[in-house]
Amino acid sequence: MLRPDFNKWGQTAEDVRQLSIHATHSRSRERYQALYLIGIGQTNATRWAKQIGRDDQTVMDWIHLYNTEGPEALLYKPTGGHLPFLARS
Repeated sequence: MLRPDFNKWGQTAEDVRQLSIHATHSRSRERYQALYLIGIGQTNATRWAKQIGRDDQTVMDWIHLYNTEGPEALLYKPTGGHLPFLARS
């Protein structure tokens, strides 16, 4: 079963829970909460994805990303996109 490797990054499940509480963006909070709940064995990626209305591969990708790149990799970063119509000059 796929689980986050907290030890690899010198973290505990409680550290990740705190990240989920204090993250400034809701998407970051969602990702850290998923890691926490999966890491403590309360759920798995497939069940959690179904519960929050995400694709299970998305949640598994969060775990893989955390395991390979660390907790900072899960912070939400706006990707840009189109400017709002009224913001154009």
